[in-house]
Amino acid sequence: MSGLFIGIDVGGTNLKAGVTDEAGLLLASAHRPLKFRGAEPFAADLAALAAEVLQAAGGTCQDVVSVGIGLPGAVSGGEVLFTPNIPLAHVPLAELFRSHMDVPVLLGNDADCAAVGEYFQGAGRGVRDFVVLTLGTGIGAGIILDGRLRGGEASSEAGHMVLRAGGEPCPCGRRGCWEQYAAAPALIRRTRAAMKAHPESLLHRLAAEQGTVDGRTTFLAAEAGDETALTVCRDYVEDLAEGTANLVNLLRPEAVAFGGGVAGAPETLLLEPLRHRVGELCYSRHGGRSARILRAELGNDAGIIGAALLCRATST
Repeated sequence: MSGLFIGIDVGGTNLKAGVTDEAGLLLASAHRPLKFRGAEPFAADLAALAAEVLQAAGGTCQDVVSVGIGLPGAVSGGEVLFTPNIPLAHVPLAELFRSHMDVPVLLGNDADCAAVGEYFQGAGRGVRDFVVLTLGTGIGAGIILDGRLRGGEASSEAGHMVLRAGGEPCPCGRRGCWEQYAAAPALIRRTRAAMKAHPESLLHRLAAEQGTVDGRTTFLAAEAGDETALTVCRDYVEDLAEGTANLVNLLRPEAVAFGGGVAGAPETLLLEPLRHRVGELCYSRHGGRSARILRAELGNDAGIIGAALLCRATST
């Protein structure tokens, strides 16, 4: 399978692409704004970006083993079933792409791609059973079991397991979904509520300096010793731990890696208490394999590298 592998990461506002070798070493990358004008122009834009990075890596189409495209939403084979931020539904994207660049094309969910990238080149190296959770607008989950991606149209939607029956309404149609308590918008809602209840909190000054309340605000204030922020962090970690423990009890992975904006919080405020609490909640406390709680390592490159290596993670 030696040759070049192209990965394309489709985000809400940008397209990113890169070329890797068989091991996942990134050889060239590029990005451009996403300007959606329809399915066919979208495919043409993806192919043009792929050609750009391929040329930058010094390769030709004859060198390409496969192109992987990671998208938010659901895919099946070469078809995009739906995406939440781009008007694509039941679109044969792989076929449209190949009309511009005649190479093998695989489609994947963006969280699955992040897991593949981390598995080959990041926090999951040397691990056979591995989960990546991305803490952003929602909670994305990519699952590697026995070295193979558990993906395709059956991509995990761990963010939509119910944490509290009858709880907060979720856009998916259910109530009490995990991401309504542990994704970035949930943390921001908690922070705003705490600010309203505690006008003396340092959170107000930090929010004014930032010009907004975002996923960093609470952790910055907590790092400075603000008691209100520390309480918000503890409550947030508790809900993050409950969902993580559910996944660990179900899948029994060797490691769980956290990525996304919130995962960049200080270790002492997020991952350290999370490790402790997950350890208390998981069935492995009675014996057996415990899951390591890690920070994802690849940052914005995880989706590119993972998309490029989709063929390696899905091959028998």
